[in-house]
Amino acid sequence: MEMSFRHYKNFLKALDIVLVVSALMGCGYHFRSTGTPIGTDIRSLAIPLITSPSSSLGFEGEFTRIVREEFMSHAKVPLVPRGQAAAILIGRVYEINIEPLSYGLTQQTVNGQVTTYEVTNTRWLRLKLDARLVDRATGKVIWEDRSMKERAVYAIGTDPLENRYNQREAIKGIARKLATRLYSKTMERF
Repeated sequence: MEMSFRHYKNFLKALDIVLVVSALMGCGYHFRSTGTPIGTDIRSLAIPLITSPSSSLGFEGEFTRIVREEFMSHAKVPLVPRGQAAAILIGRVYEINIEPLSYGLTQQTVNGQVTTYEVTNTRWLRLKLDARLVDRATGKVIWEDRSMKERAVYAIGTDPLENRYNQREAIKGIARKLATRLYSKTMERF
């Protein structure tokens, strides 16, 4: 009796798996080779320079490079110049905010007078991106997201060069996160 009960339990588990797989296949999910888009036919892709309203940061080239690398490392769709592409991924950073996150207190004596003031230790870097994928031949927007947001924290110290480096690393981290989301929106649609 014990043996047949175990077989019955295994049969029910197998039946559950078959039902789940059948349901997934019946509702539009399907297995595919990785790196090819779902839901649209993209034979080639262009990713022009991501623009920004900020001239002080000058990060657009690095940001665009990170997005392109995400596609090159995963997608089987070739990246080509804009005039040769079947689709164009257009990105525009439209808002950049830098805000203090944490403070430390510093005391300094000037002419015998002790002064205490707050010094920023870390800052938030927040970025908003407008992105869309466009069919170059028809001009039709395949997908669009006007409010992609990401943020990162970076340290602030007394060395301006180190602060600038930390800020650039925060931007790179944001670019990597957004590149992953852009890739998913473009290639993993169903």
